[in-house]
Amino acid sequence: MNPLIERYIKKDSLPYIFCAGCGNGIILNAAIHAIDELGVKEDTACVSGIGCSSWIPPYLNMDVMHTIHGRAIAFAEGLKLSRPEKNIIVFTGDGDCLAIGGNHLLHAANRNINITVILVNNFIYGMTGGQKSPTTPPGSKTKTSPFGAFDDPIDGCGIAMSAGATYCARWTVAHPNQLKKAIKEGIMHNGFSLIEVLSQCPVQAGKSVFQERDPWGMMEAIKSQTIPYKSWIPDKPAGKIPIGTFKEDNSRQEYTDKIRKLKEQLRGMQKETV
Repeated sequence: MNPLIERYIKKDSLPYIFCAGCGNGIILNAAIHAIDELGVKEDTACVSGIGCSSWIPPYLNMDVMHTIHGRAIAFAEGLKLSRPEKNIIVFTGDGDCLAIGGNHLLHAANRNINITVILVNNFIYGMTGGQKSPTTPPGSKTKTSPFGAFDDPIDGCGIAMSAGATYCARWTVAHPNQLKKAIKEGIMHNGFSLIEVLSQCPVQAGKSVFQERDPWGMMEAIKSQTIPYKSWIPDKPAGKIPIGTFKEDNSRQEYTDKIRKLKEQLRGMQKETV
């Protein structure tokens, strides 16, 4: 067995529950390589909510919290506040993070708390049967949009950056090396980081969004719909999704640093009154 798998995967939890051809395996692999290359395994904890992508960290032989729907970021914030020395990585999906969990995303980004959120966007609610999600493309016929979805997809990166995220990137599962690099940058960044990953779901999105069940065909289809951020002009060409690193801002103070300084001030005031 691969040495990294031996070190990072709970073998007694295998086999994975992921469907054949799912992109979660690529994302898991990229995350493991990022953590290992940084040498921070013992200093890192992972948190997830509910959904297909939220099953990524439970297979890791690390500190892991598998929590409830939409609340992964809230749990991660609590863990970071109690253990500020830890690197906290959240694995979440487009439904878990942008629908029921959208409020927590806004406030965590606004606080600039030092957690790294890996948002797996497969364009649909995969685990619960193929309902329309916040990122489902218009026209997609799902179980909850039988006549075709007509809402514009939500831009997770755009929302996070507008709320205050200080690191933001987007890649696809067809860009594993770039994804690994982004995860490393997110972990090392002292502030709120969001890394969106466009991923294939051959079972649900395959039939409802892409009309393509072959995983490789879906990866190629997703990749063909992207354009490097530096070459991207809004609406030109129409329908293209920008990928790359959108933002890396080190000027804002991180949230737990603010709290630490406040505690130091309060201790100083207590000593003065004694």
